[in-house]
Amino acid sequence: MNKAYLLTGSNLGDRELNLSRARELINEQCGNIESVSSLYETAAWGKTDQPAFLNQALEIRTYLNARQLIRRILKTEKTMGRTREEKYGPRLIDIDILLFNDETHRYPLLQLPHPEMQNRRFALQPLAEIAPGIIHPVLQKSITELLEECRDPLAVKKYS
Repeated sequence: MNKAYLLTGSNLGDRELNLSRARELINEQCGNIESVSSLYETAAWGKTDQPAFLNQALEIRTYLNARQLIRRILKTEKTMGRTREEKYGPRLIDIDILLFNDETHRYPLLQLPHPEMQNRRFALQPLAEIAPGIIHPVLQKSITELLEECRDPLAVKKYS
């Protein structure tokens, strides 16, 4: 059984409903959700002239390997109506694999651990809530340490 940490995000439509639907589909198609962070709101990263994002980290247990998991995730995004038209553009749903066990991979569709997670407060904050002591397999630092060192200036606020 494999353990993966995912980050879900949405900044179009009913963001809370989109994240809820993504959780349902992930639980059905990818593996059992073991832990769920609070919802966090942050301004868009990379392309700032768009609505704020809601993000949530998930811990899942899955029988899938990393390549199988990313294929299912991409299918889930497509099922929910995601289209990839603009880099860093607005999206109904975005699902990233942040960590998969302690594996490192460089595939065309997937890099593990996520190559930018240590630079993005919106990924680290929710992940630190559910997995503060997990060690990044390349940087050899805990998620809490990475969050403390993160220089990303965007504010990440718990969403109520």
